[in-house]
Amino acid sequence: MLTHNLGYPRIGSHRELKRACEQFWAGRITADELLATGQAIRRANWLTQQAAGIDLMPVNDFSFYDQVLDTALLVGAVPDRYQPLLAERPDLTLYFAMARGIQRAGVDIPAMEMTKWFDTNYHYLVPEFSRNQSFRRYGDKLVREFDEARDLGLTTKPVLLGPVSFLLLGKEKEPGFRRIDLLDNLLPVYVSLLQELAGHGAEWVQLDEPCLTLDLTPDEQQAYGRAYQTIRQAVPGLKLMVATYFECLGANLQTGAQLPVDCLHLDLVRCPSQLGDLLADTRLAATVKCLSLGVVDGRNIWKNDFVRSLNLIRQAIDGFGADRLMLAPSCSLLHSPCDLDLEQNEAVLTPAMKRWMAFARQKLDEVVTLNKLATATTSDSVGALLADNQAAIDSRRTSPLIHKPRVAARVQAIEPADFERQSAFASRQVLQTASLRLPLFPTTTIGSFPQTDAVRQLRARFKKGDLTVADYNQALEAETEAAIRWQEAVGLDVLVHGEFERNDMVEYFGEQLAGYVFTQNGWVQSYGSRCVKPPIIYGDVERPRPMTVRWTAFAQSRTDRFMKGMLTGPITMLQWSFVRDDQPRRTTAFQLALAIRDEVVDLERAGIRIIQIDEPAIREGLPLRRADWPAYLQWAVDAFRLSAAGVADQTQIHTHMCYSEFNDIIDSIARLDADVITIETSRSQMELLDAFAHFQYPNEIGPGVYDIHSPRVPTVAEMVTLLEKALVHIPARNLWVNPDCGLKTRAWPETRQALEHMVEAARQLQRSHALV
Repeated sequence: MLTHNLGYPRIGSHRELKRACEQFWAGRITADELLATGQAIRRANWLTQQAAGIDLMPVNDFSFYDQVLDTALLVGAVPDRYQPLLAERPDLTLYFAMARGIQRAGVDIPAMEMTKWFDTNYHYLVPEFSRNQSFRRYGDKLVREFDEARDLGLTTKPVLLGPVSFLLLGKEKEPGFRRIDLLDNLLPVYVSLLQELAGHGAEWVQLDEPCLTLDLTPDEQQAYGRAYQTIRQAVPGLKLMVATYFECLGANLQTGAQLPVDCLHLDLVRCPSQLGDLLADTRLAATVKCLSLGVVDGRNIWKNDFVRSLNLIRQAIDGFGADRLMLAPSCSLLHSPCDLDLEQNEAVLTPAMKRWMAFARQKLDEVVTLNKLATATTSDSVGALLADNQAAIDSRRTSPLIHKPRVAARVQAIEPADFERQSAFASRQVLQTASLRLPLFPTTTIGSFPQTDAVRQLRARFKKGDLTVADYNQALEAETEAAIRWQEAVGLDVLVHGEFERNDMVEYFGEQLAGYVFTQNGWVQSYGSRCVKPPIIYGDVERPRPMTVRWTAFAQSRTDRFMKGMLTGPITMLQWSFVRDDQPRRTTAFQLALAIRDEVVDLERAGIRIIQIDEPAIREGLPLRRADWPAYLQWAVDAFRLSAAGVADQTQIHTHMCYSEFNDIIDSIARLDADVITIETSRSQMELLDAFAHFQYPNEIGPGVYDIHSPRVPTVAEMVTLLEKALVHIPARNLWVNPDCGLKTRAWPETRQALEHMVEAARQLQRSHALV
């Protein structure tokens, strides 16, 4: 059996890509230096996979920002507003303008919309399509990177987002047509690319079609057959692999199995049952020339259970024969940290816990080892490998670190009343309006302020022991008080303390909760240069002590205005962590909810009247199959309500969500029963509010009026226009004014200017409504 890999982390083992991109954006390195960093990362990734023994390594899985954006540029799907940049060189100007927006003398163009990649925390840039759109080749990245690897003597497999998924992941920018109808316009570009790859010596090409795991219409299913029939006829000698992942093919199994390709990849971690479904239909199974078995989890960090994987592999060998099989991770390893061997601090991640884990590099070893085990001819070597693996699996299963009876008992004792606020929203709103006395169109921010180099260095010095607790706290208090004074000066109505003591919105809380463990170098790309270090939930979760009360109470003591308490909600804590796989996610979510509930109650006791419980990941956690939504939404919403329901009616609960399509879950969003919800809407020009309007959402809403993921500063007039659009859908008394998201990643100059514009936009609306 051949082994292959679908994709490898592209940030570099030490986040070299992040640093290079940010230096390039700041003008501190040249385009050539940035390109050289990308080349070095690619080479290191290929050599790592070669050393592990992977037979077919991916190329074109590297990206300076996002693989969907790369594809859009490759096929010439460049929105009209970027046309003035097409003639510029280097192409990085256009590329990063599409990703981040651009604002300079004579040019002011907003970024493309961004949303979550299926049910992951990775964000992709959403392709934009217009009626009768044409496509054309633009750039040579795909072929150039293949040649780069070939010149190093490496056997590689170019990877490209498939044509149908590319269209389905995009968005129609005008009414009256379906983006899938653009397939015939798009296919000639794909054919041209594949023919050129074949001419350069490519044997295999991997076409990612993750949308085959979604609920598809008959037209969309038929589009797959038409697309690959066209490609097959145009490039008959090229071996094509269609890769699916993140879910079962389900009703699309026949569509996928009958595609005229040379290999079909199935994710047998998220959906092991689909192997049996395929084998049960002998006629359908016979149409599959080769099956790639995704048996190593590309999305979590737990060591592979060889016995479980080998059972699947042997089932496939019995049904297909080893000569018709390949072995691989379940999906791209983009979603895994780079290398467990980089974790050297045994006081943080103990050797016993490391034995339970595998990061991207170790997952390559697991794929190769499983291949050896499945084809071994001597039982002695198999027995030793299996015994060592099973000992690691058993040590985790039986560890006393994992199970806490008191936590399990508390979850079991939850009553229906624990999910309910004292009164309905209408009654709470009256009380909150009277007690908070906020103006019409109150202004606030989502929570964090820029984490400058000085703040990060302060935290690093403290962790190294170069600062005492007293000195560290004194420095943070000074940063916090300065942020408060500035917010008061600019005129914000509800303040935040800035979160200067926090590293990451999940990691900060996880560090203070029992049942979590952390890494030093377990970075994963979220979008662009933004990397996160997901904590690991290894056991039962509880809160030993208050987590945020000290800093929130300090901040409130320094101002007469209301200070928001800032918390991360249970579903986001769950989604943005590597989660234990030995109990239902619902159980872990409820453990987290109880911990957050305790913090909410303590904040209220400390005099905090407005508390925000962020849930940006609640939409992200939706199962990919609609039939599975109700069960998830029931326990996910219940977890949020459990975290929020312990306070009095006068305490105002906020939540925040970003980069989510709410139309299909708006009833569940309403069932959260947050007093105020803030959402990302600026990139979509308030389109997301249609869902809230049609549903007649009763609670208060803060639609983001500017995009914090771009350095571009919008004008006051732009913000006023967006707010006026919002007022078409939202009663004035329910409308808040805020940015799209937290400001941690931005610089202070643009933050100050943008928030000044935002406050002025709110004041203009206040004045105009005072005249009505």
